Amino acid sequence: MTSFLKPENALKRAEELINVGQKQDALQTLHDLITSKRYRAWQKTLERIMFKYVELCVDMRKGRFAKDGLIQYRIICQQVNVSSLEEVIKHFMQLSTEKAEQARSQAQALEEALDVDDLEADKRPEDLMLSYVSGEKGKDRSDRETVTPWFKFLWETYRTVLEILRNNSKLEALYAMTAHRAFQFCKQYKRTTELRRLCEIIRNHLANLNKYRDQRDRPDLSAPESLQLYLDTRFEQLKIATELGLWQEAFRSVEDIHGLMCLVKKTPKPSLMVVYYVKLTEIFWISSSHLYHAYAWFKLFLLQKSFNKNLSQKDLQLIASSVVLAALSVPPHDRTHGASHLELEHEKERNLRMANLIGFNLETKPESREMLSRASLLAELASKGVMSCVTQEVKDIYHLLEHEFYPSDLALKALPLITKISKLGGKLSTASSVPEVQLAQYVPALERLATMRLLQQVSNVYQSMKIETLSGMIPFFDFAQVEKISVDAVKQKFVSMKVDHMKNAVIFSKKSLESDGLRDHLGNFAEQLNKARQMIYPPDGRPSKLGALLPTLTEVVAKEHKRLLARKSIIEKRKEEQERQLLEMEREEESKRLRLQKITEEAEQRRLATEYEQRKNQRILREIEERENEEAQALLQEAEKRIKKKGKKPIIEGDKITKQTLMELTLTEQLRERQEMEKKLQKLAKTMDYLERAKREEAAPLIEAAYQQRLVEERLLHEREQQQEVELSKQRHEGDLKEKERLVRMMGNKEVYQARVVSHRQAEFNRLRREREERISRILQSRRQEREKMRKLKYYLKLEEERQQKLREAEEARKREDAERKKKEEEERLRKLEEIAEKQRQRERELEEKEKQRREALLGRAAAEPAPPARPLESGSAAPAAAAAAAAAPTPGKYVPKFRRERTESAGAAPPPETDRWNSSSRPDGDRWRSDDRRTAFGSGGGSRSSSTWSSSRNAR
Repeated sequence: MTSFLKPENALKRAEELINVGQKQDALQTLHDLITSKRYRAWQKTLERIMFKYVELCVDMRKGRFAKDGLIQYRIICQQVNVSSLEEVIKHFMQLSTEKAEQARSQAQALEEALDVDDLEADKRPEDLMLSYVSGEKGKDRSDRETVTPWFKFLWETYRTVLEILRNNSKLEALYAMTAHRAFQFCKQYKRTTELRRLCEIIRNHLANLNKYRDQRDRPDLSAPESLQLYLDTRFEQLKIATELGLWQEAFRSVEDIHGLMCLVKKTPKPSLMVVYYVKLTEIFWISSSHLYHAYAWFKLFLLQKSFNKNLSQKDLQLIASSVVLAALSVPPHDRTHGASHLELEHEKERNLRMANLIGFNLETKPESREMLSRASLLAELASKGVMSCVTQEVKDIYHLLEHEFYPSDLALKALPLITKISKLGGKLSTASSVPEVQLAQYVPALERLATMRLLQQVSNVYQSMKIETLSGMIPFFDFAQVEKISVDAVKQKFVSMKVDHMKNAVIFSKKSLESDGLRDHLGNFAEQLNKARQMIYPPDGRPSKLGALLPTLTEVVAKEHKRLLARKSIIEKRKEEQERQLLEMEREEESKRLRLQKITEEAEQRRLATEYEQRKNQRILREIEERENEEAQALLQEAEKRIKKKGKKPIIEGDKITKQTLMELTLTEQLRERQEMEKKLQKLAKTMDYLERAKREEAAPLIEAAYQQRLVEERLLHEREQQQEVELSKQRHEGDLKEKERLVRMMGNKEVYQARVVSHRQAEFNRLRREREERISRILQSRRQEREKMRKLKYYLKLEEERQQKLREAEEARKREDAERKKKEEEERLRKLEEIAEKQRQRERELEEKEKQRREALLGRAAAEPAPPARPLESGSAAPAAAAAAAAAPTPGKYVPKFRRERTESAGAAPPPETDRWNSSSRPDGDRWRSDDRRTAFGSGGGSRSSSTWSSSRNAR
């Protein structure tokens, strides 16, 4: 970075670099100078440097460099010389626009130039190859290579300038001018995307302006000049958006205008409000919001009638007709029928929002809110006298579609009126702010309204109708379109009708059992019945232990949560308090610095203003003195001319005569002349009075004589006319008598013919009456037979149902008897089994008791007998064997297992000694086991026992 002692040296160095073709280095040199902190005081040289700097930026298309340099220059000259920044920015935009236009003209010249080698060839081979490869035409390539970069740079220039000037109150006019030029750029070159971005940029600038209200040099929207500039910018944005067909952006622009009006709480001029409502009507018509379109037209009519005094009666009539037709174009049915609660609330909020946009104040409370509707609009039109201003055709079609009842020919009566209305309209006079009114746009809506009104009236008169008849009554559409309209009307509960294509008929009906109202009624009735059943038979609910503990746990958790939230809020408040104190300290320091700076600036401005006022006052005094001298000379010359004309001697002497003296002399002369003129007029009036009196005295007898002569003439004329009338009456009477005599001879023929016609018609009437009575009797007989047949059929069906019912009841009774019998048999069987089991258990207890007694008897006898003598080993084997056999032998009344019985039967030798030990030690367990086994077999009284158990029981018996 090269540093210079003076800015002039940097400018000189940059020019040298430009002369040798090093524009980039020259631009960098100037950029370093502008962004350097060394040159922060404004001077005239810096302005010349900025001019050169922006020229280099434009030549090299360096938008970023231009933005940085302009921002730095704004900081330098913001408080000293803002007009210098304005001049630099204007020069920057002018250069960018010129370069873009120059590139566009060059591209057109290249396209139109005839620069070919062969005049017979349409295109060169290289052009054809390039077009086939790239898929572009020559103009597209030239635009992309030449025009598009400069247009991009121009667009970037507008964005840069708007960003620099967005918060500068001293350059509001330049900001508005830049915005207007950007809008014209978008309009001229059909740049819809750039227009959307531009609108968003301006919208964000206004939002930031309202967000940071404590900024220095912030524009004050409460000032009338600032508000007018911002409103003009928004209205230009609205116009360009509608011309380019960006209706969504146009609606957002309308919201911006309304928000700006609400922000400053001031209503713009009526001329701007007329443009506002004109654009609203276009937006609402494009979006098919016919109700809001009609309300916007109504507000436009009221504005034009109140503030435009130069509006002609024809233009007012056209505007009023458009208001009424727009109101009639609103569908007569409610489109929110059957909508959910959320949709209804959304519609109410949208209604309130649109009402605010079109200038109607509604209640903010939903329960007391007045809704915008077609009926309220028509009532408002009637109360405000709009109907008295419309054309006769519009008034007729309004009464026809809203108040008349013609079920058969409503559409036919409306057709000529709609045809006349379609031809009305055109451009209005220059006194009106509305450019053009075309009533033909309402013709489709009027045709749909006439169709729906006819369907509504026909449904009140007829129950059914042929499709061909209904199509003939509606000349606007074919039946397919009429069916679509009727579907929409039936959906919105406007008409109740059905189309039966098989019968080729349209059926008009009232509410049936399938309607929504009755369906809801039955559903509500079912819900109430369900609630009553729950009250009579409440459901059983067992309270849980956890549920008893949960309430206290919830309270504890809630208390703890509240305590934590309170602690958190205290901490946040402390932090906010500290931050606020720091912010206050910084703000106080900044305010002190700004106050000192402002005092210094104000003192300097007062001094400059005082000097300027002094110079201005001196200049004004000089101009006043010079003007008075000139006026004195002119008055002197005029007085001299007037005195010379009258032949009097001039009384004005001396060269130094003031204006006051001349004015006094002039006033004296004028007063004297006025007195002389009054004397002359009095004398002339007296003379004319005498002459007029003399004329009337002479004319009075002549007038009386003429009157008497006129009476005589009129009396003679009356008598002559009366005599002529009498003669004419006599002649007419004689002619009538002759005509009567001529026609009397045909009276007989007339009576004969009359009698023949009457008798023929009487016979025909009698014949038709007999045929009708016979047909009615046949129909009654057939209906009587049909009723008899139906009565018999119902009787047979009733008998059959009763028979089937009896059969079902007998079958159910038989099934119940079989079930009861089986149940009794099962209970009897179980009871018997239980008795058998009880007897068996009794026997076992007896057997066990006997066995116990026998065992005790054996033990007592063995203790009483002496021990036998010892025997030899050879012969001793027989005793144990006999004892074992005796022990193993079955005893009457005692259960012995099968394996032991088999062992006893097949044993040829004595068992080992362990057998006795086994029998003696485990018999109680074995007995227990046998007892448990038997209990298992006979337990619960219901099962079959094992074969071994039954065999052991039989053995025991």
